[in-house]
Amino acid sequence: MAIVKVIEVIASSEKSFDDAIKNAVKEVSKTIKNIDSVYVKDFKCHVKNGKVVSYGAICKVSFRVEDR
Repeated sequence: MAIVKVIEVIASSEKSFDDAIKNAVKEVSKTIKNIDSVYVKDFKCHVKNGKVVSYGAICKVSFRVEDR
């Protein structure tokens, strides 16, 4: 039986929401293997002087836990 674990991360980008999600997967992949999916829980933007300066995504990353 496969066990799936879920962690929540917040990632950002100065380009777009899509890029923020890709940054989340890229960073999590550095330490976690077997990523199955990413559920985007929420989006946010930081605004400065009336302009959007960064995009953020709160993501739940699911991955399979390996048997030892």
